[in-house]
Amino acid sequence: MTNNIYYPNALNRDLLVKIVDADPATCEALGVLFRLEGFQTSAATSIAEFLGSIERKIPDVVIINMRVGEEDSLPTVARFKNMRTGAPIFMLTESQNIGGAVDAMKVGAADVITKPIDTEHLVRSVRQALQRHVHIGAVQSGSHRPVEVRGFSQLTPREREVLQLITNGQSNKEAGRELGISPRTIEVHRARVMEKLGARNTADLVRIVLTS
Repeated sequence: MTNNIYYPNALNRDLLVKIVDADPATCEALGVLFRLEGFQTSAATSIAEFLGSIERKIPDVVIINMRVGEEDSLPTVARFKNMRTGAPIFMLTESQNIGGAVDAMKVGAADVITKPIDTEHLVRSVRQALQRHVHIGAVQSGSHRPVEVRGFSQLTPREREVLQLITNGQSNKEAGRELGISPRTIEVHRARVMEKLGARNTADLVRIVLTS
């Protein structure tokens, strides 16, 4: 069974979560979860189906079981990571398996989630991983996702640097140390960035970046 459904949403996100699991119920449950969070979703119940789908569209997030049917998915994860798409990969496992989790992290998994799935933890982990991979600007090379931010052209070069550091999760002190300016100056730049982009607070600012 394949569930390839692309849902528009109120936040106009175009981020695709690809779910790969031999169990159709898991695919459906996670699909519903992420669609409710505003993402697009697509599912595959076999490795071959997954590999065929990424030739047509590269997902922004992959959630894949360590075993899809009778197949070990670690070689597939390593192959996908070698494509350098920047998409974070989360692996599902049916039971606690320390060795398997270590192997998954070695091939590049962002996290290993044991069933039954803690959905709140999974969604939070996905959002954090996407935040780390966001790169502000129109042109991007390397493994990060390019993101266009409405109002970005209004920002000064320094404000753009501050925005990049904020969305990377750095504090005022950390950002100030990296840019060689005081935390207070960072706060001033942050306030101007928020005003220009229409953000009410830092969380709102990150949301604007992630949904642009």
